[in-house]
Amino acid sequence: MVYDVVVVGSGAIGGSIAFELASRGLKVCRVGETSRVNAASRAAGAMNGCFGEITSGLLASEHGRLKLTMDIQAKGMWAQWSERLAQASGNREELLTACGTHVILNSAGMADIDSVNYAAIKKSLCDYQVPYNEVVPERLNWIKANDLVRPMQSLLIPDENALDSHLLLEKLDAALVGCGGDLVTSNARRLITEGRVATGVVLENGQQITGKHVVVAAGVQSLELFDTLDDIKNRIPPMFAGYGVSILARLKPGQTTPSTVIRTPNRAFACGLHCVPRSADLLYIGATNILAEKPRSHALISDVQFLLDCAVDQLNLDLHDAEVVSIQVGNRPIPADGFPLIGQCEYEGLWLATGTYRDGLHQSPLLASWMADQIQGVPNRLDLSRFAPVRQPLQGLARSSTVAETVKQMFATGYEYRWDIKPYWTPLLDKGMTDNYTTLIESLHPYFTPPPELVAFSYLYRSMYERLARYYEAWS
Repeated sequence: MVYDVVVVGSGAIGGSIAFELASRGLKVCRVGETSRVNAASRAAGAMNGCFGEITSGLLASEHGRLKLTMDIQAKGMWAQWSERLAQASGNREELLTACGTHVILNSAGMADIDSVNYAAIKKSLCDYQVPYNEVVPERLNWIKANDLVRPMQSLLIPDENALDSHLLLEKLDAALVGCGGDLVTSNARRLITEGRVATGVVLENGQQITGKHVVVAAGVQSLELFDTLDDIKNRIPPMFAGYGVSILARLKPGQTTPSTVIRTPNRAFACGLHCVPRSADLLYIGATNILAEKPRSHALISDVQFLLDCAVDQLNLDLHDAEVVSIQVGNRPIPADGFPLIGQCEYEGLWLATGTYRDGLHQSPLLASWMADQIQGVPNRLDLSRFAPVRQPLQGLARSSTVAETVKQMFATGYEYRWDIKPYWTPLLDKGMTDNYTTLIESLHPYFTPPPELVAFSYLYRSMYERLARYYEAWS
């Protein structure tokens, strides 16, 4: 059989694109393991909102503001999308696990990041005329924080919710089959091309799946399929794994989970600390995002310890009696410039949809509709041409601000760990990091500049530096 579309990837984006295409009557085959071990979608807290994710850095560039536009549009699609999934899958179990998001500003982080990002959230809510309520921190009944890091301000965004990511993925599988699509639970090993046309994929077992279009949406592993395409592989921003740890905890008898998401603003190189109810006594806890040379399969003890310490200290001291049900590891796809890779890849019929960092699950209905429109030649008012996969590096922060921002983020990491350094060390650390990061940026390229998190981690890992250098060289 020659399919209309072969979709590579079984996460939220790949699953959504495959379902959308099949629901429009196309012959679709989706390939990829449904166990989704260490996939970002499966380990996600699935906070179904956008304003709680805003940072001052996101708003600093046109590219970042376009991402916010995408988030806002996606937010308005979820009610209808949930109903479509329920009908197509035959599973009417409720996807929502939390109604509303409380954003708290506490003293655990650094004012230059936490307070600034909290203010950016409030300003954006006002600018877009989105209803929210200021909440006196003492009235946050579920919060029982250590007094050293108690909330100082808080607000409620009533229409930013959370989903059960595991249930969402199950519904996407069933919905695709319900629309007549095929599921192949084997991973793709390489692309098949004839001249400048993509014609299918070869699976790990050697089987070939043929299609008129191939959409690669395999998260952080997506670009591995492009290794044989020598003419474009170095001109696509390389992707790095944003390794994250999350924990499912069962609360002690008599204690119940909050009814809303509770989170801090996004922090240094990471997500804000957050907890999401999954049931009356099961709580999802997350926060971490650590760039790694390769996707990780297992959590480090240090990261689990840090996450649990933050949750007990900043959210609820009674969590020390909760049971750890599971420790989840996910690997977010982070491109070299921090912006998504979405669109056609200079080969007829070859498409890429990845690099969404923390927004992929939330944006999945929007990306599915957009990709289906592109494949079918249907007009779509959303212009994502700047996120075309084969592109020069996009600039978020100005080069002149990148070193200072990287240093600030590194300091913030120390404060969240509650480091205790003498005041005279601060200028020494500042100068040392400033000099090191300046040298790194200048040695990479005269004007192409990576985002702060990649500056920091490519200083630590030579392989990251070399991948950035190859990409910049391809566009020089």
